[in-house]
Amino acid sequence: MQFELKRIQREVGITFVYVTHDQEEALTMSDRIAVMNGGRVEQIGTPVDIYARPASVFVAGFIGQANLWPCRVTGTASPTADGSPAFDVEVLGTAMASACGDVRIEIGGTATLMVRPERVRITTDEPTDAGAVRATVTDLTFQGPLVRLLLVAGDGSPIVAQLGHEVELPLLHPGDEVWASWPPDASLVLPAAEIPTAEDLEELLDDT
Repeated sequence: MQFELKRIQREVGITFVYVTHDQEEALTMSDRIAVMNGGRVEQIGTPVDIYARPASVFVAGFIGQANLWPCRVTGTASPTADGSPAFDVEVLGTAMASACGDVRIEIGGTATLMVRPERVRITTDEPTDAGAVRATVTDLTFQGPLVRLLLVAGDGSPIVAQLGHEVELPLLHPGDEVWASWPPDASLVLPAAEIPTAEDLEELLDDT
């Protein structure tokens, strides 16, 4: 039905305003999305913009799954591979570089680092091409085309990774030690904010 509505919209050539609290449906149906929080527009953009470059912690947590960790900005870094400006940050007890988009944060200030689960790389050997975090596997879930890994970093922070079948890894079990890493352009520094829990988002959806 979603694709049929999109076909009708193209055929009649008029604007459709589609209101939904289903994030996947919003990404599928829309050319532009306005994300609202408490009656206030948090961000307007294309589905790619909203998903890859959210403007706030709320948008990052509400649209799709996201790893969200408190971090500290320690300096400016070289631009990422796609030309985005970057910060040096300390996160999960590790120093690394991260894209920062349009955000302005003073050096030494606190922020939130976002990484989508599908951008997290898991290896049994420490990678040399990116900042890496030592982590322990706590759970694995087979989801057809994906394997969802739950890990915990040394400081107790949770890490979620989604791996496709093209990733060759030895069979992992809860308790195994691995390395979690991501390139700088796979992460994004966001203004510090209270990170929403899964329960917070479920309550918000229930209210809508």
